[in-house]
Amino acid sequence: MTQEEQIEIPLSKKKMTLTLLGSIIFVGIGLWFLINPPQINNPVFGNPTVIFIAGLASVLFFGLVTVIVFRKLSDKKAGLIINRQGIIDNSSGVSIGLVLWADIEEIIISQVMDRKFLVFIVRNPQEYLDKVTNPLKRKAMEMNYKSNGSPISISANLLQINFDDLTNLLIQKLKECK
Repeated sequence: MTQEEQIEIPLSKKKMTLTLLGSIIFVGIGLWFLINPPQINNPVFGNPTVIFIAGLASVLFFGLVTVIVFRKLSDKKAGLIINRQGIIDNSSGVSIGLVLWADIEEIIISQVMDRKFLVFIVRNPQEYLDKVTNPLKRKAMEMNYKSNGSPISISANLLQINFDDLTNLLIQKLKECK
């Protein structure tokens, strides 16, 4: 692959806008649960503590998603760049930047609920973790490492490419560059 063959996959403004709207709705629902909890006649889901925890979790998680996606909407950089060196990830709030082909041993598919991710099994995961200075980002990457065997994963959720095409492209490029 020559420098002219660099592939840039842009962030999808449409996907980001839909994600932003969805996360704002969930923040609103979480606030409703915290401020004026619904009265539910169910021993589990009607429990005020369960409603409070669900509301708080919704506000914290989807609030973070809202902030990340809102910031990404103004980002002019490509979401993913594939070149001779490796891949440069800018597709999420926990993007690591450059991942060298030489470090990637395998690309596997992981799924959480209905969301699929590409997990990059690297030979030196601790080196990638050590590059991260943001404590929240580092914690998220450490959790990813514990659950998936690598701190590095990419989703097509905010990219202008579907998951299967992204998977095929990256596996093909990994074979070419090895």
